[in-house]
Amino acid sequence: MIRAFDARELGELVAELTRPGAVAELAILAGCLVAAWIVVRLIRGRERPVASVWFGNRIFDGVLFPVLALAFAYAARVALAGTIKPAVFKVAIPILISLVVIRLSVRVLSRTFPGVRWVRTVERSISWLAWIAVVLWITGVSPMVLDAMDDVRWKVGNSQLTLRNVLEGGVTAGIVLVLSLWVSAAIERKLLSGGHGHDLSLRKIAANVVRALLLFFGLLVALSAVGIDLTALSVLGGAIGVGLGFGLQKIAANYISGFVILAERSLRIGDMVKVDNFEGRITDIRTRYTVIRSLGGREAIVPNETLITTRVENASLADPRVLVQTAVQIAYGSDVRALQPLLEAAIAAVPRVVAEPAPSVQLAAFSADGMDLTINFWIRDSENGQGNVKSEVNLAVLDVLNREGIEIPFPQRVVHAVVSQEPSPALDRHVASTGEARRG
Repeated sequence: MIRAFDARELGELVAELTRPGAVAELAILAGCLVAAWIVVRLIRGRERPVASVWFGNRIFDGVLFPVLALAFAYAARVALAGTIKPAVFKVAIPILISLVVIRLSVRVLSRTFPGVRWVRTVERSISWLAWIAVVLWITGVSPMVLDAMDDVRWKVGNSQLTLRNVLEGGVTAGIVLVLSLWVSAAIERKLLSGGHGHDLSLRKIAANVVRALLLFFGLLVALSAVGIDLTALSVLGGAIGVGLGFGLQKIAANYISGFVILAERSLRIGDMVKVDNFEGRITDIRTRYTVIRSLGGREAIVPNETLITTRVENASLADPRVLVQTAVQIAYGSDVRALQPLLEAAIAAVPRVVAEPAPSVQLAAFSADGMDLTINFWIRDSENGQGNVKSEVNLAVLDVLNREGIEIPFPQRVVHAVVSQEPSPALDRHVASTGEARRG
């Protein structure tokens, strides 16, 4: 039966808020907020974590501040229960609870799905629902609304559901899923911090498995909270299996390929690869796709199945060292044997050039204008680019050539002119005809 709205509760609350004791409650509540701010400031220190769930970009927009403020306010209300009749705290505590829910959901969703448009819509919806719930609770209308929801019921299989059960289950499911995302993101960030190469790939496997398990169990808890019988999942699993067999083959293949890549460690985060004429560094390996960033800043999202079924050039699979070549031409007559060690020593002094294998200078060919020298050197950090280190090597070579007086030749051509002493008969006939024409 729907309970009628009692306006006396709201009137009593307004009267209590206008009493002189409410001023003391406001002062105590302000002290709780200041204490929460000081504690958060001391815990955070001078560093400002970027997009932190606990601290946010500032102290006030993280989760820790409203949680501490709620704890301090509730403790103050319990302590003052025998002294004054709470009025301000009766309004402040629901507001702080709503603020905790909003801050937690917003921070976790924005951290888990950065840059996604629909996240902003979900955040606004959660904020509106939370504040509406606060207003209904403070005004005393919420019991009447919940009783009305109990009267809206329907039968699903052998279960009897009401609108209230669905609402409470949906709220519980949302909280469980948000907490699952938060915990999985924290574990993933902890696992991926400090890893490199093979170790980073193994950490990525563990992070993906942990996230999948947490979301799976969170989904089970959420379905149970809504009131859905979990035995029906067997039928759902069969339907998903049929869907995978027909329409979701590519998606399933990409997910499986992602775990195969991470398990085999044939491709690792940080490797320089070339796929379908796109060359770059692997920045992330997801369960469905791999992100490759070129040295020019472009990013390619490559499905994992492509990396399994096509040819991939990995420049740093067995050895991160990469050979870089450049060339220079010197004039004929230069002492190549004396010049070679000077050039090799100058190239070895370039910061990014590795000592082993040592740089080498080879006489490659005898060209029309000069002698061609090929310069070979190795680098270990190809992800930082090759053009810049090649430029430094060329400048070092130029310095050596200028210091030693070695000339870089210009293009040369020799023209042979043949002069004949005997007059040509055709030329004599042409001159004679030209003279007669002038006289005429």
